[in-house]
Amino acid sequence: MVRGLGLVANMAPNNSLDEFEIIAASLHDVFAMFGDVISITQRKLTLEKVSKRCTAEGIGFLTKSLPKLGKAFDKALTGCTRLNAESCRFSPMANSKLPRFLGELFSLVFGPDGSVLQQPNIRAVGVLRDILYLFYKYETSYSAEQENKVIDQFERTEDDLSTVEEALEQIRGDLNTETSMFTRRRRICAESTITEVAREAKILLSRVFSSFDPTSIIPRHGPGAVATKQQLWDKFRWTNVSSNITKMYPLDEYFFSSLGHVCDRLSAFEQITERDLPARVILVPKDSRGPRLISCEPVDYQWVQQGLGSAIVDCLESHPLTQWNVNFTNQQPNQFGALLGSKTGGYATLDLKEASDRVSLSLVRLLFPSPLLEFLESCRSSATELPNGSILKLKKFAPMGSSLCFPIMATTIWAILTASAPDEYTRERILVYGDDVIVPTAFAEDAMRRLESFGLLVNRDKSCTSGFFRESCGTDAFHGVNVTPVRLRTVWSSNPSPDVYTSWIAYANSLRRKQYYTTYERIVGALHTVYGRIPATDMLLTCPSLDEVPEELRPCVTRFNKDLQRSEVKVRDIYSPILNKEIDGWSMLLRFFTEGGDQTRIEPKYRSASLDDSSSKRAFSVSQYTRRSTTKFRHRWMAEETQPCHLCQRNVTCKGNKTGLSRCPMAMIPS
Repeated sequence: MVRGLGLVANMAPNNSLDEFEIIAASLHDVFAMFGDVISITQRKLTLEKVSKRCTAEGIGFLTKSLPKLGKAFDKALTGCTRLNAESCRFSPMANSKLPRFLGELFSLVFGPDGSVLQQPNIRAVGVLRDILYLFYKYETSYSAEQENKVIDQFERTEDDLSTVEEALEQIRGDLNTETSMFTRRRRICAESTITEVAREAKILLSRVFSSFDPTSIIPRHGPGAVATKQQLWDKFRWTNVSSNITKMYPLDEYFFSSLGHVCDRLSAFEQITERDLPARVILVPKDSRGPRLISCEPVDYQWVQQGLGSAIVDCLESHPLTQWNVNFTNQQPNQFGALLGSKTGGYATLDLKEASDRVSLSLVRLLFPSPLLEFLESCRSSATELPNGSILKLKKFAPMGSSLCFPIMATTIWAILTASAPDEYTRERILVYGDDVIVPTAFAEDAMRRLESFGLLVNRDKSCTSGFFRESCGTDAFHGVNVTPVRLRTVWSSNPSPDVYTSWIAYANSLRRKQYYTTYERIVGALHTVYGRIPATDMLLTCPSLDEVPEELRPCVTRFNKDLQRSEVKVRDIYSPILNKEIDGWSMLLRFFTEGGDQTRIEPKYRSASLDDSSSKRAFSVSQYTRRSTTKFRHRWMAEETQPCHLCQRNVTCKGNKTGLSRCPMAMIPS
């Protein structure tokens, strides 16, 4: 019997969760949704085809072949190209360019020539994307060849920056030529040159940072690894601080808690070296396509970068010129822009390729004003160590891993686009979140050309400038409807694991909300087999919970808490073990000064243990930490939260209070 057909015929729970069974169950749900379109014969042929290709190609059919068709599908939705099944290694239907695989659904969206219908079936678009991208980001192992490919690309990007470095330095020299404001404005609004755009961008950034004080920062340690390999509790004992940093950020002012700290540790203070150590490249798991490259900063650079980066973010999110256009903590403006652009066609979404690696030092020197530029350069690593031990001198300003990478990249993109915009209407409608950009569609081609003239690289395959498909900040939209697919990441394991438990509960709930009921039942059956009873969301508990759980499979051990006068149920929860690390008193005081006053900025890998437990109200502890990726299971007593929200009047805890929103989400719905 074909594996997929066997799954549909017998959905008996077991503790294994095969990827091929998941795709077969998902297809079974698709057949149920479109029962009037897909015949029984076609259902059988589709499952047989999937089984054959999975047998021949392995999991690569799910992680590579289907996503390749998905990318062609998305590109065709924009109207830039027509869908051609053969170019994606799928057999076409008779007298058509559409794939035979789920061809009935493709026919609801495209004509036989591969062009989008005037009235495409939006639900079919969402369902097709669910199937095509289900395993796109599955975190399977990758090969040494893929690792070498990522490193080679990192080095090639450095070579590419060399070609634009000379041109940018020439433009920097040309900016010494004085031009009247009237002439400059007239040229910008007409056919501007790259020098004029650069001058206008520099003026914009000078206005944004006119009152910014780069010395008024609170340095801190970041959550990730550092090139010098210290754990967080060891990072406060300074043994080396680069002289590049101390020129702008004196050692006694920014690396010690007080002058008393300096005097009490005078011998250690005098022994601190001033070497300029390189960053260090590491590869971290990403997905089946390969690893992600991160450049770990030396601990002294990371300390100052965290403080300066946070101060720049605060400045940009509060300055009148940028507060509505550049975002770092809120993706919703870009997500709403993608939905609106897909509905009206008035906004385009742009995606930059290798954006963090293509913002060159020359470009930052060209655009950013003094004295901020001097401070940025003082805490920038000039070289990084590759896995083979060789040292690569960096022409980019900051690779991924630096705390300045994200804010400087977004600021640079905004400045170039705003300086290139032909009018105030366009300027006001530019949205930047990292390398996700939204601009008015009429300005899109000019925007892409202008960004590339400064050495950046636009990913035109992922940029949506026509048609009615848009994607930005994790939201995929078509004709004003969210068609973002559920993407599985965490690989299933039959051995109990906190990561698998929380991830697959979330996947199951997301699939059920999109009416993939068979897939939900298959996942839930495997979860119950491995983990036993699991709470339901209607129990209103703060632990991981499923949307629908039969009464007989819910937690059943209860008690009445006399102290709190409430009924409680015993459930499985996850937590991060507390690490107690005693360091000297001055170092603990330094940690309190840099982290204790604003716990919301502490990153998730290492942070105060009091933040990890939402039910605990302990004060900030300078000797307790939790480590990322060390979660464990525990059983604990929980009670339903039944405080009514004063706005929505529902007998549940308001989600706005749980997430720290300033008001209830119900109040955001227009009346």
